[in-house]
Amino acid sequence: MAFLPTIVCVHAHPDDEAFFGGGAVAHYAARGHRLVLITCTKGQLGYDSLGRAGNEGGHDARDTAATRASELQRSAAMLGYSRVLTLGYDDSGMKGWVENDNPNAFVNARVEAVAQTVAAVLDEESAQVVITYDESGFYGHPDHIQANAVARRSVELAASVQRLYYSVVPEGVMTSLVEQAAAQGLSMPAWVLDAGGHVSADRVATTLDVGPYVRLKHDAMAAHATQIDNRDLIEMDDRLFDLLFRTEYYQRAWARSETTQDQTDLLGGL
Repeated sequence: MAFLPTIVCVHAHPDDEAFFGGGAVAHYAARGHRLVLITCTKGQLGYDSLGRAGNEGGHDARDTAATRASELQRSAAMLGYSRVLTLGYDDSGMKGWVENDNPNAFVNARVEAVAQTVAAVLDEESAQVVITYDESGFYGHPDHIQANAVARRSVELAASVQRLYYSVVPEGVMTSLVEQAAAQGLSMPAWVLDAGGHVSADRVATTLDVGPYVRLKHDAMAAHATQIDNRDLIEMDDRLFDLLFRTEYYQRAWARSETTQDQTDLLGGL
């Protein structure tokens, strides 16, 4: 049997696995590859069952963590992950929240220590490709930025990894989406409108057509039903949803050796 490279995705919160690279996961899982998910936090500062944000009075963090863990398992199973690990750090909240000061928050963890844990998983899995966000965390969330730092260090420590990719959206694509959504009276979540991680097209190394899996990706996103700030994305018409999600874009952030065959395949040449 031919060797099929393993891909590991490093994410900050439950639901990131669906929004950032979910199509690639479904694409490669369908081809027999092993996909492993590492989620760094419990996401307990997301919206609770009564729709209260993590910084609102009365917010139920314990129930939110339990609910989001269940949502994560459903989403990951839909997409085709073979293994799901949660590192168990506390969600740090958005930049400027008092929860940033929680000593158990992911943002306050030592990058080197977390990276050593992640690197051990990478080598255990003989992972060749790692996917995460770029240095801005796509939209500046402290936990996303920390996940990027951890992933970058972990690929340096792991012997098996050959490439690190960032899930990105070229600026032109995002501009078109926002304009068309506005024309139809749809609002975008703040994390989309405020995103600082949009990149110019010349920084995109890999353009991946995930059209056959776009409905699956939609359903995985919808599995995180408690996160009501993403409702407009879930409920937008198929044409707009496809514009944003049927094609995925990746910036090659690091490679162990010269890479020239990954324009349409994250595993090209491996």
